[in-house]
Amino acid sequence: MWFLAVIGAALILMPVAFQMFQRAPQGATMLKQFRPFMTSARLEGYQNDISLIGSGINQVDTQVGPYLQARNVISQPVGTAYPAYGNLDRQWPAIDAKMTDLLDKVQGNLGNYQAVAALPSFTLFPWFFVLPGIFILGASSALLLGRRRTAATAVLVAVGVGLVVAPAMFQMWSRAPKGGHMMTAFKNIETTSNVVTIQNDFSTMASGQGIIRLDLAPALAKAGMTPENIASRFPAVAQLDRTWVHVLNDMTPMIGAMSDNVTSYHAIAALPPFPLFPWFFVLPGLLVIGGVLIAREPRGETATAVDLRQAELAS
Repeated sequence: MWFLAVIGAALILMPVAFQMFQRAPQGATMLKQFRPFMTSARLEGYQNDISLIGSGINQVDTQVGPYLQARNVISQPVGTAYPAYGNLDRQWPAIDAKMTDLLDKVQGNLGNYQAVAALPSFTLFPWFFVLPGIFILGASSALLLGRRRTAATAVLVAVGVGLVVAPAMFQMWSRAPKGGHMMTAFKNIETTSNVVTIQNDFSTMASGQGIIRLDLAPALAKAGMTPENIASRFPAVAQLDRTWVHVLNDMTPMIGAMSDNVTSYHAIAALPPFPLFPWFFVLPGLLVIGGVLIAREPRGETATAVDLRQAELAS
């Protein structure tokens, strides 16, 4: 019975030891803020945005720049004539590789994210340990004091079975390891340095696109091209110019969510590994059930039977 009391106390103290009351709500916030971006359609849209930017840059380099030089609108290569665009042009291979790798990792973990998001809210997780611990501690205390043994035993059995069954009920055996895979994949993504780099890259993309809209388009008009001519001859550039506002509105919130949740990610990463969580329920549950079996009344004469026999002998 003392053993059962220790298990109850351990369950109550575990969320405090692992700082779950502070860290778990941050995990719930991170999952909630990532939800709008973690869909197949949205992630494929980001991949299309990067491809669109790359196609536009390639067409500026290989067609628009030579076209403007041939008509003496600019006297230097386009990247030299427009330094802000040249900065994007030089950095684009690294930006493209970095963003593509990031999106591939996120897209590859879409199923893992969905598995974790399908678990009960992280905010509730500390209470999944504290409440059973309170019931176990209270029931074992009642047994130690010899009070309401039947009710206390029933409570212990119910809580023990509940702890054993809970991981299967919430599909933790399959979902928790997927959460571990997601946390590992995001380890190099959700860092302050990486997010700052992505923000700087996005600023570079915005500056370069501004040159396309504000300088290259007028330069093409100066060369005698109408908007229709530009759209026909340089479709990738025209499409990038036309859809940039959409690209901006599409990617900015995602980058903002990444930046806002660096601290939340590290709070969750500081918890025990996800694959261990089912065992944090099952093992205490099995120990409680085993403790109840050990704490049963010993076989043989009960105290009442002994008293009756003594009364008979005395008479």
